[in-house]
Amino acid sequence: MKKRIAFLAAAIALIAAMVLCTGCSKNDGLSDWEYIQDKGTLVVGLDDTFAPMGFRDEQDNIVGFDIDLATAVAEELGIKVEFKSIEWDAKEGELEAKNIDCVWNGMSWTEDRAKSMSLSKKYMNNKIVIMSMQDIDITDSAQLANYKIGTQADSSALDGIKADKNYESFQANVKEYGDYAAAYLDMKAGRIDVMVIDAVMGDYTYPDLKKSSYVFMDDFYAVGFRKGDTELTNKVNDALQKVLDSGKGAEISQKWFKNSDAFIVVD
Repeated sequence: MKKRIAFLAAAIALIAAMVLCTGCSKNDGLSDWEYIQDKGTLVVGLDDTFAPMGFRDEQDNIVGFDIDLATAVAEELGIKVEFKSIEWDAKEGELEAKNIDCVWNGMSWTEDRAKSMSLSKKYMNNKIVIMSMQDIDITDSAQLANYKIGTQADSSALDGIKADKNYESFQANVKEYGDYAAAYLDMKAGRIDVMVIDAVMGDYTYPDLKKSSYVFMDDFYAVGFRKGDTELTNKVNDALQKVLDSGKGAEISQKWFKNSDAFIVVD
């Protein structure tokens, strides 16, 4: 009986040690930046459907503005970069589990994210704009009371719409879609009149559309790291600034945003 108790106690202790050591190989007492240096690779998580920030080309390669920018920053840091497709809603969990090291994918800087992540400096000023197939120019949001509006559910564009001073006057006209492609098809079919969308995506994906004068809001992009990973965040900020100062950032921007109002900033 004593041997059995001793065996059980030893087994329990072993299991407890294994549980406590889960993730040890991922930490080893290193700082957040030392951890990246030690493995030599920065794993970037992204939703690979957000053109032109990060998406798959016809050969199924992950390409885009953020891909090129993250690659340039990694080169400046002297490390490799790996891009990993994730479920967007699970990004915080992927960070905490250390399946990825950052989220770099046209992610909007928000107060809520600043509380749950360590955010980089704002590196791009996107805008939330109105686009249409017809010759429509919205100069004031009050005009939207006369139009059927489409946008993507759970998007920055929808946030901009809801925050607008005239929202109540056109709220009933807003239809939410699973993605912008569905909204675009409905607009082609005449079921909606205008689409509210990120300028970076609208300009790249739908260059045939007319863009209205009215802008709902500026929407700044940032890179998201694990909360507390401030050393890594600062290293990326510094490298990003060097990439921009060298002219490489402007070169990448010109490649992806020839006709876009989007522009790079570090603030």
